[in-house]
Amino acid sequence: MTRCLPALFFSAVAGLSAASPAAWELTTFSDFIKGTFDGVSLGRDGRLSVAPTLNPLFASGQQAIWTLATAPDGGIYAATGHRGRVFRIEPTGASRLVWTADRPEVFAIAVDPRGVVYAGASPNGKIWRIENGQATEYFDPKARYIWALVVAPDGTLYAGTGDEGRVFRITAAGQGEEYYNTGQANVTGLMPDGAGGLLAGTEPHGILYRITARNQAFTLYDSSLPEIRAIATGPGGSVYAAGLGGALAKKVQSVPQNQNAAPDATPTFSTSITVTAQAGNEIKPTTPGVPAQAAPAQPATTTAAATEVSGVERSAIYRINSDNTVDTLWSSKEENVYDILARPDGEVQFSTDVSGRVYRLTPDRKLTLVAQTNEQEATRLVSSGGATLVATANTGKIYKLETSGSKGTWESPVFDASSVARWGKVRWNSSGTTGLRSRSGNSLRPDNTWSPWSGALSDNGGAQISSPNARFLQLKAELTGPTAAIEGIAAAYLAQNNPPLIRSISVLTLPGTAVAGKAAGNATSSAANSPYSITVTDTGDAAPVASTGTPTQTLSRAALQQLQISWQADDPDGDRLVYDLDYRGEGESVWKPLRKQLHENSWTMEGDTLADGRYYFRVLASDREVNPPPSAREMDLVSSPVLIDNTPPLVRVQSSSRTEISFDASDSASPIRRAEWSMDGGIWTPVAPVDGVLDSPLEQFRLRLEALTPGEHVILLRAADAAGNAGLARVILR
Repeated sequence: MTRCLPALFFSAVAGLSAASPAAWELTTFSDFIKGTFDGVSLGRDGRLSVAPTLNPLFASGQQAIWTLATAPDGGIYAATGHRGRVFRIEPTGASRLVWTADRPEVFAIAVDPRGVVYAGASPNGKIWRIENGQATEYFDPKARYIWALVVAPDGTLYAGTGDEGRVFRITAAGQGEEYYNTGQANVTGLMPDGAGGLLAGTEPHGILYRITARNQAFTLYDSSLPEIRAIATGPGGSVYAAGLGGALAKKVQSVPQNQNAAPDATPTFSTSITVTAQAGNEIKPTTPGVPAQAAPAQPATTTAAATEVSGVERSAIYRINSDNTVDTLWSSKEENVYDILARPDGEVQFSTDVSGRVYRLTPDRKLTLVAQTNEQEATRLVSSGGATLVATANTGKIYKLETSGSKGTWESPVFDASSVARWGKVRWNSSGTTGLRSRSGNSLRPDNTWSPWSGALSDNGGAQISSPNARFLQLKAELTGPTAAIEGIAAAYLAQNNPPLIRSISVLTLPGTAVAGKAAGNATSSAANSPYSITVTDTGDAAPVASTGTPTQTLSRAALQQLQISWQADDPDGDRLVYDLDYRGEGESVWKPLRKQLHENSWTMEGDTLADGRYYFRVLASDREVNPPPSAREMDLVSSPVLIDNTPPLVRVQSSSRTEISFDASDSASPIRRAEWSMDGGIWTPVAPVDGVLDSPLEQFRLRLEALTPGEHVILLRAADAAGNAGLARVILR
């Protein structure tokens, strides 16, 4: 029975809050590919199904199996790093170690029609011939690396080398010649083209050559990626090639290698491994007439992550057609393709470095994730007895990919609801026997603080997620039987609504041309137009001042200017906010509204709207317009005190004579900050208060005059308060 998922039953509507019902949806290939696969395949249409059986066949005890080769009798030879060994694996899975090289890596092996094995050791190694339990030196190409070996249909052995990028043709022991010099650093892949020629992939310019004779070649394809890693021939004379952005050859070459260590000395690996290969029947390399000796081992060569080439895909699969036209069948910026296995029907399997995956690509370019080994890299693929063998690195193993399996599981990536969420129902499209489980937690990665996996959920029009409220959720799909399939998963949730954040409040004066009583949006006045400005933040800190504490802001000459109150606020859920602006005078206990239901973050008013005195302004931010009342949240922030002073000081003369004038200055709102005098319209001269410090709303002054010239004189007395308002008095002396 197939159960269909209704069309999007919840949606995250732009502009609404996280407290509105939403759904975590998994519908496409890119959604599901981020999960973890165990016995489950993924189609390009985002459909999970039971995968072919992936059975462990062989564990080398080495960090990497670099390459595989099939023997005429059905046996498999595997070459490893980083102890340079060659194993033989029988179709039954039985295995034995047949040769240990005197170099740490065996990147290349080949088997001729008679079952003779050729192996190339690196670095600075040679090519060895293994036959009837004996290993002898076969050919020395005088190259640092031997990357590829292949036996042509006529029995000729070809070797691809580095770091001078040459191809050698070897016809007998000690007899060989340089067949073609590519001019590249490395020849990383070789394959007979089926028409008497030889295909050669290179690095670092990613060129695929067709070599037709000694020193004669044709550039079949020049890739934008640095390395042609794998080559395969297809139907109708077509050729498949894998372009690798991470350049495996360059990665291996960058690792320092010591060639003087003992072979059985335990190298330092980045992971713990268990040696399971049988130690019997080991063949030591020998040179004719020279006794076998213990071969020096090398330290491990790491298989570090490949480096992505900037501006291009990380890897790609190309098909070069018989007319030399080229199709890019697949490309990725996330995965490196390590090997290709072409089928007669035009289907292609390929392996990658992300969790050791194996993909299938049909002739019409439909992609399926067939299996995931959960190793670091799937390095090689070979066909054996109707099954596909997969070699891996990080732990050097061989897996056998056979017929369809009976069950499998898929674990989703971890979903982040951004805040603690209440989980609703989960729905999915399914056929056959399927089920979902869930677990939740508040740490980014699942650990022992997460809830256990829930019981299996059956989709009956939507199954309630029973995992506890938390920020993170993970789902696990279980498929049983060959017809089981799942697609289109949607999990509903309601995230906790978070309160708004008001980060600061600023109060400043604007020129008189401002439109008072209007919301002004973000404040745009510069400091030059705002001589009096102070900001209070949500931490309670004022803008930087010379001393500690929060000073009172004084706004001057309000009758000629406007007052602008602005604030910075946001909502962690992205909610639309509405603001209420209130004020309260010093000594008052009740907040009075200035403006309600503001959507802008600024308000401008006439400066003389408020009487002289100290005032506080409060901004309240709320997400009530997009949340139901029970879950709506709000926050407020109060400004530092703001002093409004519109009235000038009162200057009163107490006594006067031609030698001394006594006067005082008083202000109702702020301290006297300046006093000065002028005679007969002359320059203004400061006057010090009697107590020596200008610090009070009432100050007394005594002005002593020098001997005046005869006649009438007019003395002007001026005092200014903290807001810059000035009061004057006049004294006439005769």
